[in-house]
Amino acid sequence: MWRGRWRTTGSALLRVIIVWAVSTLTMLALAGILPDFRLQSDDGDSITQIALTAAWGAGAFGLLSAVVWPVLVRALLLVPALVLGLLVFFLNGSLLLIALSLIPAWRGEAAPETAVVVAAVMSAVASATSTALAVRDDEAYRRRLYRLADRRRRRQRRAGASGAGDPAPGLVFLQLDGVGYEVLRGARAGGLMPTVAGWLDRSHRITPWRTDWSSQTGASQLGILHGSNFDVPAFRWYEKDTGEVMVCNRPTSAAELQRRAVARTGDGGLLTLDGASRGNLFSGGADQLALVLSVSARRGRANRSRAGYFAYFSDPANAVRTAVSFVAEVVREIVQSLRARIRGDRPRVSRGGLYPLIRAFATVVERDVVVAAVIGDMLAGRAAVYADLVAYDEVAHHSGPRGRDTDRVLARLDRSLALIARVAEHAPREYRIVLLSDHGQSPGETFLGRYGLTLKDLVRAGCGLPVSRRAGRTRSGAEARAAVLAALHRPVEEGEEARPGPGSDPVVLASGNLALISFPDVPGRASRERVERAHPALLATLANHPGVGFLLVDGVVLGPGGAVARLDVPGEAEELLSPFGPGAAEAVRRTDAFPHVADIMVNSAYDPDTGAVHAFEEQIGSHGGLGGEQGHPFLMWPTVLSEPGTGAGAEPVGAEAVHRVLRRWLREADGPQVPLGLRPGPVQDPRPERAGDGILPSAGVPARDETR
Repeated sequence: MWRGRWRTTGSALLRVIIVWAVSTLTMLALAGILPDFRLQSDDGDSITQIALTAAWGAGAFGLLSAVVWPVLVRALLLVPALVLGLLVFFLNGSLLLIALSLIPAWRGEAAPETAVVVAAVMSAVASATSTALAVRDDEAYRRRLYRLADRRRRRQRRAGASGAGDPAPGLVFLQLDGVGYEVLRGARAGGLMPTVAGWLDRSHRITPWRTDWSSQTGASQLGILHGSNFDVPAFRWYEKDTGEVMVCNRPTSAAELQRRAVARTGDGGLLTLDGASRGNLFSGGADQLALVLSVSARRGRANRSRAGYFAYFSDPANAVRTAVSFVAEVVREIVQSLRARIRGDRPRVSRGGLYPLIRAFATVVERDVVVAAVIGDMLAGRAAVYADLVAYDEVAHHSGPRGRDTDRVLARLDRSLALIARVAEHAPREYRIVLLSDHGQSPGETFLGRYGLTLKDLVRAGCGLPVSRRAGRTRSGAEARAAVLAALHRPVEEGEEARPGPGSDPVVLASGNLALISFPDVPGRASRERVERAHPALLATLANHPGVGFLLVDGVVLGPGGAVARLDVPGEAEELLSPFGPGAAEAVRRTDAFPHVADIMVNSAYDPDTGAVHAFEEQIGSHGGLGGEQGHPFLMWPTVLSEPGTGAGAEPVGAEAVHRVLRRWLREADGPQVPLGLRPGPVQDPRPERAGDGILPSAGVPARDETR
């Protein structure tokens, strides 16, 4: 035993010395390259003295980074998240200046702007060296994770849980946002996702499930996490009683939707018992939060959603690594967009402006922070974790659901899944990993691109109102844009659409290939007769447009060519909506009963042969309504859990049904789902232990990340 400990200690000491030596050489090289950075006195020094000065400076910088850095980041936790990511570099440079000031005889000196560059390069080199050494020494890495898990078990036994036996298995729910059932199957067959393929070959099964009419993250995730998505007719909708527009990815709206769901169900959510919510629109009742939109509207220390940034940026090397990947992703998007333009790809939407930065945030920053938080949760032994990875959804909106751009994103997501699976092997409890998605995506040219006008223009023309000669564009409602704004502490508003002004002009809102039309001057829900009296040409104009599939007006479905079906007459709606797939009529019937359903609901046309729809937003991969793969996400579970459907081959219908399945799986663990800190024994602090020793080489990710 002692021989093993000495070998482990010696190996760790050797790695520290190697990293120190590499950092010293890096500092020497930078001193020779950068004119405003020197490591010798004014009188000149020998090569040996300069090398000793570099070693002293590198050692001091490494020590300050290890000791002082986590304290600095914790103190700056209330700073906007993206600002913190940028501030990392300047603070890192300050630590380097302090380290240089500690060199005897003031031999080290650097200009402030040069110090930022030197610190960033040294952090990146040290991180790369540590990672390379860990990769070459897999046994050391495995021993380290086993040691972390064993240390936690010993603490729990000392706290009085020695007679409790092994903890019940925990569940990790990983949501691959926007990845449809057929897309995942194709990625598996094409070798893009070997981790997923391995699970399906050995330990998991997969099934599609059907979304509600509103096939988007807000409705699906609210139903999955809180058990009810009642009265969520779309991604955005107008509420006449308040005069406001609800938008699922606006923090204030998300908080209100979560409040309504909890009030309706009388339950806090899926994650109320020792749960963690990471990167989601809603909390699910979890106490451990990171990048959760429904709490990001809070100010000050009450907002624990940004605490996940501390878990990630507590190591400056993480900031450097993420920044490099961020820049690479921005360049990749610009190159891919230019290549698509040169090839003349159709359909195509604008990918300029801030979109490259938004894409990089979704595919790099949010992914890294969420994965790090999930790893910390597993090493802390939490009972249930739900995390959303939005990278694919964001890229597919602008590049299409299938293609080289999205293939690369799927491959990188698979690597993240592999990392999580490796860490799960060393967690203090067994983990069952469940993969799922909230919706799919359907391809197709936008309504504006195909017909040269927006739906709002068409509605105004049908109402006899003036139409702008220049067609305007409808802003995309992708979740990543809201996450960026929330990270910057900026409200997610949408100009005049946040609170439409008074008047009789219709309010037209787009949610993918679903649109909602409301008449603010009409109290309650407008009947078909009232709409036709006020605007005789409107309904016929919409229903007979080639880009429109069907309308819903006060319990009546209107289709092209004068087709009419009443929802209360059995079979009529099923026949008219049959091209949109099984269950379409029931989904429309459910939405028709919502208190805040719009006066007119418009679903775009759908081509069953190509699977194409026409988004009313600027998206060539869209979701939000009926038609195609957008309504067919997937659910993938370990075979040790029961079948999700009520019978063999039966697929869940609706997000609320998925919630019930996940609830059942939580109950199926061997014994009740009890937090590790609450197992039988003397009264103790119920909060989980801190995994502050780090998870990956040079990546300290605390398990407890809330601010109290």
